[in-house]
Amino acid sequence: MKKSEQTKIEITKDGPYLVMGGLPLSEQWIVTNADGDSLDYREGKQHPSPQQYALCRCGQSGSKPFCDGSHQKAGFDGTETASHEPYLEQAETIEGPNLRLTDAESLCAFARFCDPKGRIWNLVKQSDNPEARRLTEFEAAHCPAGRLVVWDQKTGKAIEPKYEPSLGLIEDTDKKVSGPIWVRGGIPVISANGKAYEVRNRMTLCRCGASHNKPFCDGSHAA
Repeated sequence: MKKSEQTKIEITKDGPYLVMGGLPLSEQWIVTNADGDSLDYREGKQHPSPQQYALCRCGQSGSKPFCDGSHQKAGFDGTETASHEPYLEQAETIEGPNLRLTDAESLCAFARFCDPKGRIWNLVKQSDNPEARRLTEFEAAHCPAGRLVVWDQKTGKAIEPKYEPSLGLIEDTDKKVSGPIWVRGGIPVISANGKAYEVRNRMTLCRCGASHNKPFCDGSHAA
């Protein structure tokens, strides 16, 4: 679907995410090998996506992924603690011969695509090797939070996956837990105080209620 001016996610104070614009919503299962390495995503159940709907962010709803008002009984504290600084101001840079990698660790959603085949922080330093370059681009593109972004050294441009505006519900098959809401395709996310976060190609929003970097996922669901 194409993004319209009405397409956005509004965070409510100590309440759910209000999703506007009829954004498609589907489960995204992390596919792993026998060693538990994250390999790819498999699309699962498609959920109803009316023009507006509310997604649970306290982790207590009985009708997940949708809100059922449980945050009120639970006394959920949804105070946002994440920085509004642009991604590049939060990220450190790792230089390689053909690629460079930017890494904003606070955004990590613990999907673990960055670990196989020697780890992306080492692979980028070997990016003059075609296979190492391919793996670096693949692993960064599979980072749902956009913690990791690779950049072409010649053009200076980010190498990003192309997404239609949509939402994914990450399910971690290895850890046997539900992960964050995967926001894809440059969807605006508006703070409870009305201030917008930086619009990005991809990000992940906490839906267990335990993140210390709300509204973004910090991997607490896996702990």
